[in-house]
Amino acid sequence: MSKEKKHRQFTSGWGFVLSAVGSAVGMANVWGFPSKMGSNGGGAFLVAYLIFIVLFSIVGLSAEYAMGRRAHTGTLGAYEMAWKSRSPKLGKAGGLLGWLPLAGSMCIAVGYAVIISYVLKGFFSSMTGTLMSVDTAQWFESFSLNNYSVVPFHVVVVTGTLLTLLLGAHSIEKTNKIMMPVFFIIFIILAVRVAFLPGASEGYRYMFSFRWHELADPMVWIWAMGQAFFSLSITGSGMIVYGAYLGRDQDVVSLAKRTALFDTIAAMVAALVIIPACFAYGLDVGAGPSLLFVTLPHILQSIPFGRVFAVILYIAMAFAGVSSLQNMFEAVGESLLHRFPRLDRRVMLGLLCVICLGVGLNMEPIFKWGPWMDIVSIYIIPIGATLGAISWFWIIPQSELLDEVSHGAKKSPGRLWYCAGRYLYVPCAVILCCVALFLKVAF
Repeated sequence: MSKEKKHRQFTSGWGFVLSAVGSAVGMANVWGFPSKMGSNGGGAFLVAYLIFIVLFSIVGLSAEYAMGRRAHTGTLGAYEMAWKSRSPKLGKAGGLLGWLPLAGSMCIAVGYAVIISYVLKGFFSSMTGTLMSVDTAQWFESFSLNNYSVVPFHVVVVTGTLLTLLLGAHSIEKTNKIMMPVFFIIFIILAVRVAFLPGASEGYRYMFSFRWHELADPMVWIWAMGQAFFSLSITGSGMIVYGAYLGRDQDVVSLAKRTALFDTIAAMVAALVIIPACFAYGLDVGAGPSLLFVTLPHILQSIPFGRVFAVILYIAMAFAGVSSLQNMFEAVGESLLHRFPRLDRRVMLGLLCVICLGVGLNMEPIFKWGPWMDIVSIYIIPIGATLGAISWFWIIPQSELLDEVSHGAKKSPGRLWYCAGRYLYVPCAVILCCVALFLKVAF
């Protein structure tokens, strides 16, 4: 096996799972899941969320893995292959459609890099001790409302992430084998510490009290569906490229289940830190980004060894953010290399660095990147995810999809799996897309 080919494949199923979990685990887990759970019925939301996680992982996530592996490439090639299977003339149309979810990955990466820059700012302020003696709201406003306020951190985030991608799947796997275990260990430590806060028990009671009447509220199901969909990164782009680096002997459905399991554990551990802590201090659990930069630092100021725990928190968040950013950049970079094969990988990474920083440095205040992320989340990502779902279950022939999903599997998923994708997963994607577009909801 050539060195280039070796670096284009994950060396083990667990290495792949950790990389996929790294892509999925991010802000959607750490502040998105606790915030939505806290605002939508607690235990009722959790029940709905777990139902969608099971469906979307077994069907949607495994389909994206399979399509990437079948195409031997990422977003653009996978869409082109899917549509070409219907008609050679449709192949070009499919390739053009693939640019939309790919653009979504790049646009999200631009805003995500700014958020991780905030995280590095928090880490630096924790290390120096300044975060322990300031008004956290004023501290957050000092950089989140000003232009060019986190430039050094921003440069470190983008260039550092891109450097981890120099060797493709090989380096992604190696870095996530370190980052993901450390992330879980750190958040478990934080969850144990929060458990000793006076009043934390009210948070646990809220999380695990199943008020069944709240399941009659359709928005609880909509929010749970959206959280499950995007927590797993089933956006019609990012997970396809990781599938392209899978060997034919790997069971994509099994890998999708494991990815979903650890992604859900990450979300629950984050909720076990944030929700009980907010209840203990009477703070708003639905505060969004300020949970990380105002609420939690405020709590940590008042507990023993708070500075140590603040450092730990921001290290974990940096790892979660970088692992997600890796996937976004890799999705875009691999597709560019597929479309322009003469382009050197290092040149391509440099180009992505210039684009990400060129756009991102001008939107460091939250009132700039916030609307940017809302636009991408409302319009580009839901449409792209829906295009992917339709392409896999309505465009590519059933026999081809089932053939690819069956490779490496001890038992072929069969027609029931396919029907669940076509008649449950695709309608869910369409519903979310319509809710986002017509109600202007950013999931």
